[in-house]
Amino acid sequence: MTPINPASSGGRLLVGSAIVLLALNLRVAVGSLGVVLGSVRSDLGMSTAVGGIVTAIPVLCFAVFGVGAHGVVKRLGLHRTAALVLAMLTIGLVLRAMADTTALFLACTTIALAGAAMGNIILPPLVKVHFPDRIALVSALYGAALMAGATLGSIATVPLSDALGGWRQGLGLWAALAFVALLPWFAFLRSDIRADPQGTNRLPLRQVARSPLTWAMALLFGAQSAGAYAQFGWFPEILTDAGLSTAHAGAMLGLLSGVGIPLTLGLPWLMRIIGDRPVLPLAFAALTAGGWLGVLLAPTTMTWLWAVLLGVGGGSFTWTLTMIGKRTRTAAGTTALSVFTQGPGYLVAGIGPLGAGILHDATGAWTASIIGLMCLAGVIAVAGWFVARPVMLEDTLGRGPRDRISS
Repeated sequence: MTPINPASSGGRLLVGSAIVLLALNLRVAVGSLGVVLGSVRSDLGMSTAVGGIVTAIPVLCFAVFGVGAHGVVKRLGLHRTAALVLAMLTIGLVLRAMADTTALFLACTTIALAGAAMGNIILPPLVKVHFPDRIALVSALYGAALMAGATLGSIATVPLSDALGGWRQGLGLWAALAFVALLPWFAFLRSDIRADPQGTNRLPLRQVARSPLTWAMALLFGAQSAGAYAQFGWFPEILTDAGLSTAHAGAMLGLLSGVGIPLTLGLPWLMRIIGDRPVLPLAFAALTAGGWLGVLLAPTTMTWLWAVLLGVGGGSFTWTLTMIGKRTRTAAGTTALSVFTQGPGYLVAGIGPLGAGILHDATGAWTASIIGLMCLAGVIAVAGWFVARPVMLEDTLGRGPRDRISS
């Protein structure tokens, strides 16, 4: 493919489209598996315990391989890393659909999700490098694409499996989407970026870890993700245990996932109006707590309203990713903050679905689990208030904005 200058108007349009396509693929591997996990377990002879491991793999991969993305970007550059991410997704999804043993299925799933983990990390610095004047807008677009990918995977995989002959075809077909998304990146491989266009060297993670802003971001991302993964894992079961049908509960999860997409697209407009005031994180926290309170008190009454509140409250995810770019001055700072936010953040995220399940087993009811998820909304409010302040990461490290920080 002929190299294209990413700074030209046509190049910016192509790289923007490539970023959105990349984001669209990062949740498909997760969203598509859960809806056919029963069939997968049956065909591969997978135990319930191993099925639980499968549901935990995404969070573990996002944490472990996300941290490793820092070194990969340094060696390969952002564009080559994006291509590697999509190649890993393509290969992992194809091989997973062909796996005939549990061990091979787990290994192929890990390959795909390791790629997705690195993709999570490079989205903010890609936006910072190519769209420093449109951070909120492009972040909203890729945030909506992330949500759309998860929703598309969960809604379309079962019909595709039924139409094409089984779960292997239904899961494997998503590799085609990853391959299509890979193609635009070949045009940018010769104009790659390892740090940032001003020549600033990378920020060592040990130095970034000294900033209070870094820990606030990690806590914010972890609390939001813990609540989100608990929603995806347990929300339908909470509703079916309360008396709703499986189909109704599944539709409510789809509503919860889909309602965040238009909100995410409107986020740049909201951020321009509100500025640096902590209105958005406080609102997201209040809506999330209100949604869980409704589920706790009246799970079968106006369930659609509780799903909408939780879905709108989930806008804290895109807001948090946007703030990674808005609270850094350079692409080097954005990459480092993205790694530290999402690596430890996803480790914290595992507490959500795991803790909710343990509390349910210990008490025999969902009350304690729901109260715990409401408490996570309080963490979002406090950490979000801190992150909303107009403080830049590089300034909290005791260096000027133009100082070069070597590794």
